[in-house]
Formats: sequence, C-alpha cells, structure tokens
Amino acid sequence: MSVFKNLPSPPVVAKKPVSDTRHGVTRTDDYAWLRADNWQAMFKDTSILDPEIRSYLEAENGYMEAAMADTKELQGQLFAEMKGRIKEDDSSIPMKDGPFAYGSAFVTGGEQPRYFRIPRDGSPKDETIRDLLLDGDKEAVGKDYFRLSGIDHTSDHAFGIWGYDDKGSEYYTLRIRDLATKQDLDDVLENTAGGGVWAPDGKSFFYTLQDENHRPSKVFHHIVGQPQSSDRLVYEEKDPGFFMGVGGSLLDDFIYIDIHDHETSEYRLLSTKDLTAEPQLVAEREEGVEYSMTEGGDVFYILTNADDAKDFKIVEAPVTAPGRENWKEVVPHEPGRLILNHMAFARHLVWLERREGLPVIMIRDRTSGEEHSIAFAEEAYSLGLQGAAEYETDVIRFSYSSMTTPSQLFDYNMATRERTLLKTQEVPSGHKPEDYVTRRVFAEAHDGEKVPVTLLYRRDTKLDGSAPCLLYGYGAYGMTIPAGFNTNCLSLVDRGFVYAIAHIRGGKDKGFSWYEDGKMEKKVNTFKDFISAADHLVKEQFTAYDRIIAEGGSAGGMLMGAVANMAPEKFAGIIAAVPFVDVLNTMLDDTLPLTPPEWPEWGNPIESEEEYRWIAAYSPYDNVEAKAYPPIIALSGLTDPRVTYWEPTKWIARLRATAPDAGPFLLKTNMAAGHGGKSGRFQRLEEIAFEYAYAIKLAGKM
Repeated sequence: MSVFKNLPSPPVVAKKPVSDTRHGVTRTDDYAWLRADNWQAMFKDTSILDPEIRSYLEAENGYMEAAMADTKELQGQLFAEMKGRIKEDDSSIPMKDGPFAYGSAFVTGGEQPRYFRIPRDGSPKDETIRDLLLDGDKEAVGKDYFRLSGIDHTSDHAFGIWGYDDKGSEYYTLRIRDLATKQDLDDVLENTAGGGVWAPDGKSFFYTLQDENHRPSKVFHHIVGQPQSSDRLVYEEKDPGFFMGVGGSLLDDFIYIDIHDHETSEYRLLSTKDLTAEPQLVAEREEGVEYSMTEGGDVFYILTNADDAKDFKIVEAPVTAPGRENWKEVVPHEPGRLILNHMAFARHLVWLERREGLPVIMIRDRTSGEEHSIAFAEEAYSLGLQGAAEYETDVIRFSYSSMTTPSQLFDYNMATRERTLLKTQEVPSGHKPEDYVTRRVFAEAHDGEKVPVTLLYRRDTKLDGSAPCLLYGYGAYGMTIPAGFNTNCLSLVDRGFVYAIAHIRGGKDKGFSWYEDGKMEKKVNTFKDFISAADHLVKEQFTAYDRIIAEGGSAGGMLMGAVANMAPEKFAGIIAAVPFVDVLNTMLDDTLPLTPPEWPEWGNPIESEEEYRWIAAYSPYDNVEAKAYPPIIALSGLTDPRVTYWEPTKWIARLRATAPDAGPFLLKTNMAAGHGGKSGRFQRLEEIAFEYAYAIKLAGKM
C-alpha cells in the first residue's frame, strides 16, 4: 500500500522529440529540450534560464512539496536531532607552521567557517589569543549560496589567498588578504578552480583557470598588484580529456603542475629559483600509468603503478633528474596492499595503505629503513592522514573513527611512537557507543566475489527481517566509502533502521582490481554487487526487500537508476542525489564539462561502437521500461557543472511517462545551488533531514 495519499496530478512536461543516430542505432529523446541552450552562461546567472524550463522545474518542486507535506514536522525533528549532535562553536586543533599555528572554527549559529591563527606554542583553548583572518559568515552576508575554498598564507605569513563560489557553479573568485590589516587588496581573479600556490617570496602565486566548459586547462602566474589580464600563462593543457591542478612543496622549492584523467597522469615541475622558466616534464604521460610526487630533500618520492604495480609502489628519484629512467624502488608493489597516498618529511616516509578493506598508516625511518604501522582493532574503521605543515618534524597528525566511535584526532611522534590524543568529537546531545553495533559482513556476488558491507544498528534492534534499512552505495572512480563516524545516520538507526554501506566494485575497497572490475565493460558488476548486498541483508534477516531504501549520489545516483531498472522489486524506495543517469547522451557530447575526462571511466561511445553498446545496455535513462518501479526521488542543483540539472529532470519525466502507475516519481531541484547542495553546515543538514524523512515515510516509521 502506498504511503503517498491524495497526491495531486503530477506536472505535465511537453515532449519535443529529437533523434540521434550513432553506429547505426537511432534513439529518440523526448526531453532533450530541457537542456538550456545557454547553460554555460546560466550557471553564472540563473536569471537567464528559459522561462519554460524554469516553470517546469518549479512545478516539479511544487509536486514534490505536496507529496512530502506530511513530513514537515518530521523534517524539523530530524534537523533538530542532527544539529543537536554538532558542537556549534567547534574549533579545529591548529596546525603549527613557523611562528604560528593555523586553524578554523565555527561560532554558535554560524553557517560558515572562520579561519584564525595563534602563536605557535599558544593554547588552542585560549580564544583570546586567536587572530581572526577570515570570517566566512561575514563574507556570506546577502548571498543565497556561498562556499569558501579556504585560505593559504605566504611563507612570511604576511598575506593569504582566499577564494569563494557564490553561485554553486564551482567557478571561484580569488582575493588576496593582508593578514595584518585584514583588508583585501584590489586584486580580483575570476573563474578559477579555487586556490593558489604562493611563490616563496610572497609576491606572486600560481593558479588554475576554468574554461567555459568548466575545465581547469590553464595555469597562470599572478603578480600581486597586477590585473588578472596581465597574468602570464605558464602551461596550457590542450587535451580536453585531462584535468589540471597546481600545488607546492613543503620546502618551497618547486611548483607542481599535476595533469591527469582517471587512469593516466603527468607532472611538470617549476623550480621556484626561476619563476619565469618553462615547467619541466617529469615522465611523459602513458595511458594507464599514474604517478604522484612529494619532495624529500635531495630526492622525490613518487607513488606509481608503473611496471604493472597495480596496487602501487613508491620509488625515489634525484631532484636533479626525476625522469622515469632514474626511478628506484623504495616500497615494493605487493598485490592486495593498495597504497593510497604518501608524504615525506626530513627523517621519515609516510604512506596510507589499505589491506582487506581496512586502512593502515605506515612509517619508514629514511635512514635505517625500519618500518612500523599505526593500526586499530575494530572490525571496521576509518583513518585520515593529515600529515604536517612543516618538513623538519617528527610529528604528524591523523584522525580515527568508526561507525560507533566518534572521530578522534591524534598527534603521532614517528621517532618515539608516542600517540597524543588532541581531541575527541563532541556529541552535545549525547552518544553512548555501547548502545550500537558496527559490523562488516560479506555478500556473495553473482560471480562468487565477496562484497564487503558495513553495518550500523542499535544493539536492541531485532534482526528478524522486520527492520527497515537504508543501503548506501557509490562504486566509481576508485573512491572508497569510509566506515567512519556519522552523527546524521543515528537519526535513522535510533528509529530502528539498519544503516548499511555496500563497498561495491568500482571503488578501491579491496584493491585496484576492485576498481578495474567495476568500470568500462565491467561496469555492470557495480550494479550487480549492490543487488547482491541487498540479497545478503535479506537472507541474513537484517531486513526485507520491502523495507530497503537505496541511496546514492552522483555516480552513485547512476547506480540507483541502474538497480531500479534491474531489480525494482528488491527496494521499497530509491533516493538518487544529483544522479548521473543520462550516461549515454552525456558521453556522446564532448562539449559538456566532464565528458572527455570521463571516457576512461565509462568508455567513449563517439569513437567506439563497442563502448557505445556497453553504455547503452545500462544507462538508466535509456533503459526505463514499463514496470513496477518503487517510489523514487531525484535531487538536483540548477548550477551543477558535474551532473547537469537536466539529467535527473529528464529521467523523472521519462519514468513518469513510461510507468505511469508506478512510483510516485519526485524531483527536487535546488534553484540556488550546484553539485554539493546548500553550502552552509546547517543548511546541508536540512537537505539530509529531507532525504531521511523520505526514507522514514517509505518505511512506515512516521
């Protein structure tokens, strides 16, 4: 029986068929017109959106509001619970760098962070010694959307670069702040990727510019006090399939230009001794070969999968000759031990690795070669490696949490192996870890693989198949979903839900091969793994099919669309946030922001008929059929450059037209935000409260 009562008629959307023929196959898209012709300009000024499209999106929002009207009180309760678990005036533990330590904090009621510094050896608890550098709440006044990209200071601590996006389109404006007077200079840099890297003298910096297709394709050198129009082009990446970023070293010796797609990378180095020189190539890009660099004094340490090191190894090369011909193995490749990232300090080499799905921090003494690890004993947990802001140090910082254990922040002395607890996440409304159970179970996939599933539930929850379950999945780009502490999901768990994360193929949860087995021609494994996770939870009586609400966002939203088509009977409902569901059309359009860089992940259907057919076989929008779909809600942002608003809009329209007796199908478009939703910390909670209210409504737990 449907939990949606007395719904009005859904909005009617016009059909304006557009046909396209590729590789001898003709497809017709009735809703292609929902993509605004001026979408690039509209991302920067939403007032120019086609009135017919705006009217339809607003009508869909009205229909969604009617369907969710009876959850308003519940949404308020959920928001209050989630907010109550957040320490409103929370503050980070400042990171030492030279004469200062830099940190960030929130104030009670504040939505945006405030960045500050204190004297190096000052007490982090003494608020009287805080020097406020940037007040995010003040900068956000009068803006519907506002997101900071942080602040990066010069080596002499005199100036800072800070950036903001006030549209949700991820085009950032950069400003330069005098950290003594707290006044911004006249310099204004538009359409950047959000940050910059200072030259050692503090008189200039490097940044990436986003082009009209939202690609960071150019690195510029900006001299403080000069107009952006006079900035020198340092490097331009002509291949539209590659992203580009710019970074710096702890020793301020080099500027790194990092060029990469999802499976290939290339570095170019600019010595800070000559800022006008041409960047020097390290190792020419080779399809399928990745590498990343960190400086270790007279050597570079390079993390790479070269020479068939599928799960990565670490090599070193002289700073004076870092080419691949000089790479010397330091940490060998070990199948099943995936090295995720690495850092180098004066006396130690540090890396984060994953074995059997669990993270471990490894430390190597650079002189003796002796190694040791930082690990924990819980069945499932998350580690975060922050490192340090200084090269000459024995102390690094890391965080630890599990689904039941609030986040803990530690300083760790790599020489003495002493672990110092700096901070434990406070839950003001209270949290008793002993009231909850976290587990890791394994679901058998269609081909015999074992899919890890992390679970959280209250100790008093009956595991007899009667509990509702929110099953979350992502499964793309090699991204691993950590089994970390999440105060928000407690609002579901405290209402009797089992909260589950399916660590499906397409991520690197079980090594690089886990990623390879969930991309390109093997993408369908991702979807089948998720369905297998649902099957296992039902088999073991954690829940039942008519009690599982599936959730995923972005590429995880594609997952939601695919499993809805493949096994609609196994889900009570589906939450698809900014869902990448129009995969085939998007991959066929090389003018869209992320299409060329995405081809290594999904395939290039323009050039390859085979790859066209892979994608066409699962693309959620293209495989909608007349079947008994469960209720589905799609959430999108009007200025989203990653998953454009028309993808979920078209999908919901086609679902409703093709399966009019199923659903209902709801669309919620945030008319003042992009891919990440609302920007404020509490505004974001409102969106999560809405999603959870939808899940609770479907589970009959209101």
